[in-house]
Amino acid sequence: MNMLTSTAEAPLNAPPLLSVNGLSVEFMHRKGALRAIHDVSFSLAPGEILGVVGESGAGKSLTGSAISGLLESPGRISGGEILFNGQRIDNLSEGERRKLRGRKISCIFQDPLTSLNPVLTIGEQLIETIRTHLPLTAQQSRQRALGLMAQVGISGAEQRLEQYPHQFSGGMRQRIIIALALCVEPELIIADEPTTALDVSVQAQVLSLLKRLCKQHHAAVMLITHDMGVIAEVCDRVAVMYAGRLIEIGPVQQVVSQPQHPYTRGLMASIPSLTERSPRLAQIDGAMPRLNQLPGGCAFHPRCVKCTDHCRTQQPTLDVSGLSQVACLNL
Repeated sequence: MNMLTSTAEAPLNAPPLLSVNGLSVEFMHRKGALRAIHDVSFSLAPGEILGVVGESGAGKSLTGSAISGLLESPGRISGGEILFNGQRIDNLSEGERRKLRGRKISCIFQDPLTSLNPVLTIGEQLIETIRTHLPLTAQQSRQRALGLMAQVGISGAEQRLEQYPHQFSGGMRQRIIIALALCVEPELIIADEPTTALDVSVQAQVLSLLKRLCKQHHAAVMLITHDMGVIAEVCDRVAVMYAGRLIEIGPVQQVVSQPQHPYTRGLMASIPSLTERSPRLAQIDGAMPRLNQLPGGCAFHPRCVKCTDHCRTQQPTLDVSGLSQVACLNL
């Protein structure tokens, strides 16, 4: 992938579709509460694609789960608020969240087999979803399902509609999941590692399809991944997370070409170059700290090559730095 390729700029002056303000998530433990997400804030405009990147355990998927209302016990939102179209949604009942998730917010997950019912045909699943949320007849729903199958690049839709998930390849199943996510024209799609299980060529096709369809439908996308190449290719903005905190957020071109936080720089330096030879890949020494072993001060300081004494005792806040916001004491 071309690491410096970016999508069109996010819509200017558009009111946010999604606003996350001071979000904190914790898990209850026999020894007390373990905080997994710390005071995370960001917004997402209609038609914008925001990439959320970081190592495993950074809090990316938990943030997506909190927004979609899919946090599993003993996890709970312990602070902050989530606004969707200006209305608070984190305090809705489970029934209200389920209705919102089906009609206005859709989710795409890493393994399509966990999202598809193996004993129902693809057509049954698409048509049932459409009829549940839209005032369409069975025939109208079938025609809409056929149109969506064609949109996501599945040929022979009439025949494929009668087939079961196991009769499709991994890439085709993920295309069906995209069709399911778009079938009721949601305003927000949360895509959690949607192409990890696919080979590189299929991954590129699926990402291109997701980007094109979301722009056509003017749906906002929160794309969760650990792959900076995916972020650079697809997203308008990127948010970098570490140990449950947002440490850098800004336009994708800015963050990819001029990363400011030492962790973001490490992520970018670890990507192999297509034009420069290097005897070995750069790496970030150490590992993400566990929830019950978070260090004082900046959580990244034990791994940071620019660590100073105040990094060990002071927690940096997310401050404006050029076109981005960065949480670092040494800028």
